[in-house]
Amino acid sequence: MTATTPPSFNPLPVNSVSVHNLAEPDLLLDGFAKEYDSLMTRLTAMYKNHDGEAFVVAIDAANGAQYSRWVNRLRAYCEEKDIPWIGIDTSRYMNKPEDLLRQFQPYLTDNRAFGRIAADVTEDSYFQEGAKERWLQDVQQKLRNLSAAVEAGETPVPMVVTAGPGALFLCPSPDVSVYCDLSREYQQKLHRMGMGSLGLGESADPVESYKQALFLEWPVWENYRNLHLYDYDVYIDMNQPESPAWATLPALRLLLAAAANRPFRVKPFFAPGIWGGQYLKELCGLPEDWRNCAWAFEPIAPENTLLIEAGGNVIEVPFPLLLTSHPEEIMGKRNVELFGDYFPIRFDYLDTIDGDNLSLQVHPQQAYIERTFNETMTQQESYYIMEQKPGSSPIVALGFQEGTGGSDLLQAVDHAHETRQPLDIGQYVNVWESRKGDLFLIPPGAVHFSGRDNLVLEISSTTWWFTFKIYDHLRLDQDGRPRPINRDHAEQNMIDGFDTAYVQEHLIAKPKISRVQGNSTEELLGERDDLLFQVKRLRLDGPWEDHTGDGFVMYNLVEGQRVRLIPEHDEEAAVEWGYAEAYIVPASIGGYRLEPIGPGPCTLIRAQVSPGWNTPLLPHRWKPGERA
Repeated sequence: MTATTPPSFNPLPVNSVSVHNLAEPDLLLDGFAKEYDSLMTRLTAMYKNHDGEAFVVAIDAANGAQYSRWVNRLRAYCEEKDIPWIGIDTSRYMNKPEDLLRQFQPYLTDNRAFGRIAADVTEDSYFQEGAKERWLQDVQQKLRNLSAAVEAGETPVPMVVTAGPGALFLCPSPDVSVYCDLSREYQQKLHRMGMGSLGLGESADPVESYKQALFLEWPVWENYRNLHLYDYDVYIDMNQPESPAWATLPALRLLLAAAANRPFRVKPFFAPGIWGGQYLKELCGLPEDWRNCAWAFEPIAPENTLLIEAGGNVIEVPFPLLLTSHPEEIMGKRNVELFGDYFPIRFDYLDTIDGDNLSLQVHPQQAYIERTFNETMTQQESYYIMEQKPGSSPIVALGFQEGTGGSDLLQAVDHAHETRQPLDIGQYVNVWESRKGDLFLIPPGAVHFSGRDNLVLEISSTTWWFTFKIYDHLRLDQDGRPRPINRDHAEQNMIDGFDTAYVQEHLIAKPKISRVQGNSTEELLGERDDLLFQVKRLRLDGPWEDHTGDGFVMYNLVEGQRVRLIPEHDEEAAVEWGYAEAYIVPASIGGYRLEPIGPGPCTLIRAQVSPGWNTPLLPHRWKPGERA
């Protein structure tokens, strides 16, 4: 499939911060750099100026971050200078994998894909009883063994380095502490190479590893990182381990504050899949050896990172760090009251152009996802048809045929699985012709899927993992294993009332003009009481004045070449983006102007929290007014 627009897609968007506009530019210039040598110079200078009985370093890290590279450099420095070295890895004090698996079984469950959010687990649960006391005893014993030589002046002051996930937990008062971070994207690459979830041992099944991370590791250890972020002295981005970027915490604080008060774009996240197509692979310049691209997420807050540039250096930070540090600036006061620091809306692509049908599926109702998975927000979706393969006849399946329902469908699916004869889906589910520019609303409980030869822009609530597959066309996954079918979960969530008449009347968008400026028109496409997001379409043919109000706004350029957004009170923060790219406009921006770039008008999808949504869906551990 050949992309119908110029290949201007940027898969590595950089959000630049102007140093001279910062309140304390010297903090940034002095505390933000790249490479090992620049930080090693800083650390060794701190050692030389230290006058205690030992120089204590905590090198904390996310699972998979190559913190050993820093350990090895510090050890080499000590060997070169004849400095006594005491090195301790945190894994020494963790419980064994088999014990952790048994201990965390209520959260991990026996299901390959689904568990239960470990909202009440903290980092100390990973460690052996009395781990802190044992660590302290070990360090003191090693220091006693060196004390005579140190006191006699025969040897320099020892360097004590505790390294690994939880280093600051074991060593809460070091002379210097650093945190080595790693994106979820990078961790998932390591999952595919056999790395398991933290402390649980190696794994040959990346689906199970992701489940263990999603339900256990990330709720525990990302919360640990966020809570202690400003307790560290240095934050290190280890996503490029050969050339890491680092920032002192005062410098990082400046970077995050600046990023929260300007329009920004997250780094998109791509993934192949069994039904994936070729359109995104070509448009986004993805690796040739990828079989396809099924998903592209931009944004999906827990999974994405931001690339922030200042003074010629670029650092990659998780989007949740920005949200934790500046929730109201980004989200707006009302949205923080509803969602805390959890960004509630996602854009993502489903590409089936020259691919295949998605599975027939359903998403859980709110009460069910809370009760069964301890998740605070269910999966509300919509499909905007952005592109289609020329000459094809794509479809979207949505809702039950009149006179059928969930029990009829499941009986037919069981028969198809038993006989290995394909199911005639159209006997049970509505199959709608889809056209470019259509929007299909998909509330929880509505059975649905996108057919082949669509590029779907999903505008949805952020939750993404809770897809209950009902029927997957009798195919195997890319690993040769049957794709998980979630019959029992689906049975308890399908809503029979979402039938042909209901879908026609309420779930297939009927655009209504909401605003006009000059030759430009804004249409309301989608808004429902059971969807937290509102979807509008802006046909831009000249300047358009707008305002964030008391909430963020998201834009995706779905037609045309490029568009520019200029904040009213800071024109230096103006941004441009191209076809299929998305920007977030924080609530703090206030007034702004949009302008099309290039020949002819362009079209944007605009999403925000629905003005009529008033149900709080607050994340676990959220406390109003609490931030890192």
